[in-house]
Amino acid sequence: MAYNPWSRFGVPNRGCAGQCSRTFLVLARAASVPAMRIKMTSIHVTDPEAAFTFYTEVLGFQELMAMPAFSLFIVQSAEPGEGAGLLLEPSDNPIGAAYRQGVYDAGMAAIVFGTPDVQAEYERLTAAGVRFTGPPAPDPSGTLAAVFDDGFGNLVQLHQD
Repeated sequence: MAYNPWSRFGVPNRGCAGQCSRTFLVLARAASVPAMRIKMTSIHVTDPEAAFTFYTEVLGFQELMAMPAFSLFIVQSAEPGEGAGLLLEPSDNPIGAAYRQGVYDAGMAAIVFGTPDVQAEYERLTAAGVRFTGPPAPDPSGTLAAVFDDGFGNLVQLHQD
């Protein structure tokens, strides 16, 4: 019989071919608390204070917290009800700096932002001097996307909602 990682929670092994964890989560969710949500995430940046200005004044996020003495800057969506914070994390830790640089050098987006109109954002941000890696194009799922350089060590993908 195959190993069942969920047996300790009373979920039987029925040859679920990778579905055991999903089954357990559905059962657990129905019997307990509301679904989790993302409260805060972070992105490593080379200059948190300057990144804060860019993310608020150019990209249009709003300030959630700014404590320059502690190099602590958090932004969030300006849309009501979209309250997850984005910590603009200093890359002063060598592990964080190496991770940020490795993701950038690989040409990978460090974070994805949603927008109802990628083409309009592309035009607005290009006019504001933001450098994109190319014009908006459909991604493998067929959804319009574009990638820009935030100027603080990250590539950021815009994804059409």
